[in-house]
Amino acid sequence: MEKKSSIQHTSDSDLTHSMAHYLLTIHKLKESKGYARVTDIAKDMGLTKGSVSTALNNLRKKDLVVEDDSKFLSLSERGHEEVHSILSSRTLLYYFFKDVLGVEDSVAHNDSCLMEHLLSNETREKFFQFMKLATENPKKLKISTDLPLDEFKTHEDFTEAQTGDKYLES
Repeated sequence: MEKKSSIQHTSDSDLTHSMAHYLLTIHKLKESKGYARVTDIAKDMGLTKGSVSTALNNLRKKDLVVEDDSKFLSLSERGHEEVHSILSSRTLLYYFFKDVLGVEDSVAHNDSCLMEHLLSNETREKFFQFMKLATENPKKLKISTDLPLDEFKTHEDFTEAQTGDKYLES
């Protein structure tokens, strides 16, 4: 009998990059204007009202967005939780890329945006703890890994040596 993994891969996530941006846009509009309508979302995102309506139907089915009788949109409780998770991930990733790795600001912004909805709750929590430790006492931070990085002189050498999941635990 084949053992099923309890790990959910990011590709199994039911929240896509596009869905994350719709949720963030609704959140932003509600915060800045006090309301969000299809026309406001379309204008803010540079999309047609038709494509926004289609996307919103999918978000309603996932219980992330609710619409009142006046056609005003709000995030459901679950939608709010998702937005806060996305924003948390984006913020942590942005500052990690910019301040720890020294990535250019625009690249850090773009990459954090691309990855923001992919982190699991466990990874986000551990990432927060790592960033907190790194900022509170950078000298105390000792990083160890089983990955034999000393076998490679450069990132290019490491990249060329990748032939599969040989370094990833099953």
